[in-house]
Amino acid sequence: MLSRVADSLYWMSRYLERAEHTARLVDVNLTQMLDQTNLDANQRWDRLLSSLRMPALTDEEEVDAYSVTQSLTFNMEHTSSIVSCIEAARENARQVREQISSEMWEQLNRLYLHVRGTTMEDIWYAEPHKFLSSVKEGVHLFQGITDATMTHSEGWHFIRVGRFLERMVATAALLDIHFTAFLEEQGQYYNEPLDYLSWVGLLRSCSAFEAYCKVYTAAIRPANIAEFLLLNAEFPRSLRFSATMMQNALQAIAKSTNTRSPGRAERLVGRLRAGLDYDPIEEVISGNMHVYLDNIQRQCAQIHNAVYQAYIVYPIETAIAAR
Repeated sequence: MLSRVADSLYWMSRYLERAEHTARLVDVNLTQMLDQTNLDANQRWDRLLSSLRMPALTDEEEVDAYSVTQSLTFNMEHTSSIVSCIEAARENARQVREQISSEMWEQLNRLYLHVRGTTMEDIWYAEPHKFLSSVKEGVHLFQGITDATMTHSEGWHFIRVGRFLERMVATAALLDIHFTAFLEEQGQYYNEPLDYLSWVGLLRSCSAFEAYCKVYTAAIRPANIAEFLLLNAEFPRSLRFSATMMQNALQAIAKSTNTRSPGRAERLVGRLRAGLDYDPIEEVISGNMHVYLDNIQRQCAQIHNAVYQAYIVYPIETAIAAR
């Protein structure tokens, strides 16, 4: 496969996963406003911006529901806003139009026209939840169409690498911000009761509340939440599940390119998966959880660089030797 094709499919998938993740977090935080004081709401909006690696609002911009929603949804100057991500995904798909199915292109184009044809005023004074749900459902539909209509060959595996790498980075960042804030609060106010709504919000931000309750019942405990979102092997948004899917996709790519020995990307994701397979949650929590999650994000960055070096920006000498 041409490196430019692999690059476009990889980033198309990452941008769509990022848009869906952002829409879900904004939707959850808007819903939680009904049960929050103004101070709690402002703190959670700040955490939301940090978890999405978005630039902080300027001094002129007030950290409130309207301004944050506007920034994360429609601000084209922010490359990680929902509209910017969907536009970037569509542009990457357009560049490899011949590699994807017509159904995939039609769905992505339909989603793009929908978000570009909507304004902040349209959703804010009507129903933001409806718009954000349409974004999430649009991305889910695209992913389902991709799995159902695209040949499960090398290009499809690059899409899966992009999807699960982006998902892992986003979930790790979200957990890092949430647990760091929780541990800091515990250190200062160790007698304070557990913020039940905050933990439920974290689970809903990962589409995990119902799945969590099936495993641990409705007992909301930070250690159980950490174990579920980090180490559960069956939940699609856990870090362990994402690492497994990435490893499977990279192994399939290596097989399709006749690579005999494991490449650096495969070794890195294998090491990451091994840690998530065998790290006891007690050791993760009793240690420095911020360092643990930050290390996972660094490993994801290394995997991204290794994928690029192996398949996208590899030197010409490597390509000649492979013939």
